[in-house]
Amino acid sequence: MAQQNAPPTVVTPMPRRSGLHPAGWSATSWALIGVSPFLIFAVLFLLLPMAFLIVGAFQDADGNFTFGNLADLMQPQILRAYWISIQISAASAIAGAIIGAWLAYAAVGGGLPAWIRPTLMTFSGVASQFAGVPLAFAFLATLGRTGLITTLLIKYAGFNIYSTGFNLLSFTGLTLTYLYFQIPLMVLILTPALDGLKREWREASSILGATTWQYWRHVAFPVLWPSVLGATLLLFANSFGAVATAYALTGSSLNIVTILLYAQIRGDVLHNANLGYALALGMIIITGLSNATYIWLRSRSERWLK
Repeated sequence: MAQQNAPPTVVTPMPRRSGLHPAGWSATSWALIGVSPFLIFAVLFLLLPMAFLIVGAFQDADGNFTFGNLADLMQPQILRAYWISIQISAASAIAGAIIGAWLAYAAVGGGLPAWIRPTLMTFSGVASQFAGVPLAFAFLATLGRTGLITTLLIKYAGFNIYSTGFNLLSFTGLTLTYLYFQIPLMVLILTPALDGLKREWREASSILGATTWQYWRHVAFPVLWPSVLGATLLLFANSFGAVATAYALTGSSLNIVTILLYAQIRGDVLHNANLGYALALGMIIITGLSNATYIWLRSRSERWLK
C-alpha cells in the first residue's frame, strides 16, 4: 500500500514588534510628540494673545463689555493711520513683488552662471529676516542726511538727494526700507513656483508654433498668477504688521497704525490700552484676510504645479 504524503506544514511567522515604538505607541503618537513644541508655541504666543486682544477690544478700563473701543476706531486720526499703513504696505508689496519676480525668473531661467542662484537664495533667506532696529540703522547710515551714499553723491556728483524732496523719515523712505526684506521674500516664495513649470509645456508650445510671449501669456502666466498674487498679499501682510523698523526709523513722525498701537499700549499721550486692543483687532482682520487669500491662491497654484 502506497504511503500518502503528509500535507506540508504552514508556519505562520509571528509578528515582529518594531523596536522603534514601545508597546501601545503608534507612529502617530510619536509624531504628535515631535510636533508638540510647535503646537505649544502657537498656543502660547499666537492663539492666547489673540484671544486676549479680542476680549480686551470689547472691554472698557473697568472690564465691562462695550462697543466703544470699536466705535473709537472711526476717529479721523485712527482712520488716517490705517490708510497710511495700507498705502505703505501696498506700495512695498507691489514693488517688492515686481522686482522679486524678475530676480527669481533671472535666477531660474535667465541663463545666468550656476553660482548666482544659490548665492541669491542664501542672501534672500538672510535678508528676508533682517528687520527692526538693525535695518533702520543700516538705512540711516546709507541714505540718511549724512549717510554714505548721500555723502558720496554730494562729493563726487554734486547731487544732494535731499534737495529733490526725498526724506528717509517719510512715506517714501519707509517704503524703500521695507523693500529690503520684501524683495528677498518674494524671491523665496516665487522660485519654487517657477521651478514647477514643466519643460514639456514649453516644448509643446514651441512645437505648435507659439512664440515666447504667447507661451508666457497663455500657458505660464495663467499657472503662475495665483502664486504671484498670493505672494503679493503675503508681502502686504508682512509689511502691514511691521513695527520695529518703522518706529526705529521714523519714531512718531509718521502716523501708521502699528506706531499708534504701540503708543496706546505703552501709555503715551492718550493712554487707552483697550483702544490699543481694538487697533490690534483691526490689524488681525486685515492681515488674516490677506493670509487666508494667500493660502487659497497657493492651493490653486499647487494643483497645476504638482
